[in-house]
Amino acid sequence: MPPSPSARIQEARDRVAARLREMRLDAGLTGRDIAARTGWQKSKVSRVQSGVSAPSDDDIRAWCRACEADDQADDIIAASRDAATMYTEWRRIQRTGLKRVQESRIPVHERTTDMRVYSSSVIPGMLQTHAYAQALLHDISRFHGTPDDSHAAADARVARSRILNRTGRTFLFVLEEAALRRRVGSGEIMTAQLGSLLTTSAVPSVRLGIIPVSASAMWPLETFTLYDRESVYVELLTAAMTITAPSEIAQYAAAHGEMEEAAVFGHEAYRLIASCVSALS
Repeated sequence: MPPSPSARIQEARDRVAARLREMRLDAGLTGRDIAARTGWQKSKVSRVQSGVSAPSDDDIRAWCRACEADDQADDIIAASRDAATMYTEWRRIQRTGLKRVQESRIPVHERTTDMRVYSSSVIPGMLQTHAYAQALLHDISRFHGTPDDSHAAADARVARSRILNRTGRTFLFVLEEAALRRRVGSGEIMTAQLGSLLTTSAVPSVRLGIIPVSASAMWPLETFTLYDRESVYVELLTAAMTITAPSEIAQYAAAHGEMEEAAVFGHEAYRLIASCVSALS
């Protein structure tokens, strides 16, 4: 079972603390040395390297200078910021409905030129029909007990997808076959959705890959989106995380690459989609 969002946050904080501690050891310094070089109390050094206290950006830069490792500061700062801000409770951002959530993603979509998406369970939002989106968003509202504005939210989601037709952008979607077979809404909604996938995959900027259930691939992951390899948006049951640490972005990029290698494209993907349509009848 994947770790809970709160566990993920603590793990991220612990990784920052461990990196600072390892940096100190690599530099051959003691905690007392760090305190002397930074002007801190020894107790602060202990709290920072044990993960009890979250370091500020200035704290991290001071620590790196003390260890003569200034070149590592930016990456550790990004990881520390992720630990502090990457967790956003769905219920809090959904409290006024889901339309606002959809609209909040517009700026990053607008400025992205290379988007890579992976989904193991549902059709990605950028590829959803209005009816599929409304059915899915209705279920999300019901589960979280938030206002049901699924029709307006679906409007916003579909409108956001218009960037697929803009020039100068690339979109790579990799889906598990299970995402095609999981029924959202009625059979008619699913049939139309799968038909729409075939149409959208013909858009010049879009590349669609399907990982067959028979494929030898890494385990299914949570849904995530890479934006120009500058950030990753990860969707969990109770929260969404935005990851900006370069080392973690690289891991998600590598995972997407492995999923891409396991996927089928073109006519093989079309045949898989067609078989899913036939299964609905």
